[in-house]
Amino acid sequence: MYRAIISVLLVLALPCCAHMDNLPANVATADPNAGLKDQVSEGAAFGDDMVIGLAFSGGGTRAAAFSFGVLKGLSDLNTTDKGRTVSLIDRVDFISGVSGGSVTAAYFGLKKRAALADFRERFLIKDAEAALNTQVSLVNLARGLGGGVNEDLRLRNWLDANLFDGAKFSALTTDKRPAVWINATDIYNRTPFVFSKVLFSLICSDLGAYPVSAAVAASAAVPIAFEPIILETYPDRCKPTAPPWLLKAQNNPNASPLLRAFAEGALRQRDGSMKYIKLLDGGLVDNYGLSGFTIARESAETAHGPLTPREAVRLRRMMFLIVDAGGQAKRDWAQKLEGPSGAALIAAITDSSLDAAKRLSYSAFEATMANWRVALVRWRCGLTAAAVTKLRGPGAWNCSDVQFFIGRIGFDQFDPPLMERLNAIPTTLKLPEATVDELIAAGSEAVTQNSAYRKFLAGP
Repeated sequence: MYRAIISVLLVLALPCCAHMDNLPANVATADPNAGLKDQVSEGAAFGDDMVIGLAFSGGGTRAAAFSFGVLKGLSDLNTTDKGRTVSLIDRVDFISGVSGGSVTAAYFGLKKRAALADFRERFLIKDAEAALNTQVSLVNLARGLGGGVNEDLRLRNWLDANLFDGAKFSALTTDKRPAVWINATDIYNRTPFVFSKVLFSLICSDLGAYPVSAAVAASAAVPIAFEPIILETYPDRCKPTAPPWLLKAQNNPNASPLLRAFAEGALRQRDGSMKYIKLLDGGLVDNYGLSGFTIARESAETAHGPLTPREAVRLRRMMFLIVDAGGQAKRDWAQKLEGPSGAALIAAITDSSLDAAKRLSYSAFEATMANWRVALVRWRCGLTAAAVTKLRGPGAWNCSDVQFFIGRIGFDQFDPPLMERLNAIPTTLKLPEATVDELIAAGSEAVTQNSAYRKFLAGP
């Protein structure tokens, strides 16, 4: 979207005075937990015998349309729940979004099934760039070098006027599925920032009053094209108590690097050493948005966490689909001695960093899930018959009958001609209607063809 601006800025690398138009949109509170439920640790969103999670990658409207197609595909597929036939779209328990994917995730979280009726018209075929400053000019060069070309209100106001209608996080943090995670990057701590009760409570801020549009704008804030989105910390307002797992992770040299870095960053935000948290595009550290769940599981102090004991005993199938709208740009410099240089060099460096972060995020998530299943089965098989009956009721039960299905849905899974067309679509916030519809159709087809999904449906 802004590659031309970013390329020129980085090549010039001129010294410039910093400016900042963004102001914190979060408010202080003495009781940051009032009326809010933790989307994962309280387990409010999960079903009885199955859990379905979705993670939507970044990639502008391209990602938003492709992930929307996956939702459309799920809406056409059914499963059996307590003897009733229900659509899989109504059984999505957890959804995580980054950048362009966060738009789809947030809107689906707010509207549920109703989002299928109007998301295309309200967002996908509209020009979200109309509200943004995208011109290459000396003024924009100076603004970019001073912190960012666009202030956050440009995108926030457009999203509220066209899509979110001023919705706050209180509309997302409810007992009803799905639980929604919007992911940004804390650029000081170089860690994921998930808009969650845990992190807001540490800074004595009211997550329920925070605009959904502001979180999505933070998740999609491409460096230099946007100024960092800012949160203010208020540690003197509520004297926040750190969860024990944060302190344990900070002091445990054997904790995973991801968990330890996250804990150290969160505790800096809490203790007042960080007056302001500065956020940019979530894809900088995890373009799949999987880190939030990885951290939730690794920080759990029980074998079943972040599920409740009741959920963990009743669970039989868990499926996570990672929807990857990333594309491989066509490059010719690998065929000649010269290059890359200039914009091509910058693009290669940026793409290498993003792709490496994605692979690490996916690998960490896979390993965490595999270890979790082992721990979960061991815990379930160690329960007494009386405990099992209390948690799930009478009847036959197989303690090891738990299956995890993890699948990735990406452009590279299509035949070469379609893959090349999809990869060539730019990651802008404005696409032709025909392109949007092709992405939607591709996402819908991809989910039905995914092997993890097919195995999940065939389930026990």
